[in-house]
Amino acid sequence: MRHIKLINSQTEQVIAGKVKGAYTFWPRFKGLMLTKSMPENTGLHISPCPSIHTFFMKYSIDILYLNKENEIVGIEENLEPGKIGKRFSGAYSVIEFPAGTIKDTPTFSGQAVKFC
Repeated sequence: MRHIKLINSQTEQVIAGKVKGAYTFWPRFKGLMLTKSMPENTGLHISPCPSIHTFFMKYSIDILYLNKENEIVGIEENLEPGKIGKRFSGAYSVIEFPAGTIKDTPTFSGQAVKFC
């Protein structure tokens, strides 16, 4: 599977160097369930997907919620296993990262991201 980089369009900083896409039913359904960990510098882009949960996960994650224009409409940090994520108006897709990724990058709601 091909991985892509996720870059903050405003700062040009790489948020994650290896983002995997989940764009069909089964990969979207499975997401990160039953995985043991998520390596640093990785992400999972799930689209379409306006909200998430962390049931059947063993670790916390950070989440960016994007609209159709890849603008960040919501951010959730350190969502623990067994929880339901927040709902953000206009969210069309999500990108899940290892916990701590968002605080390590200057990434904020209202910014846009690009996939390279």
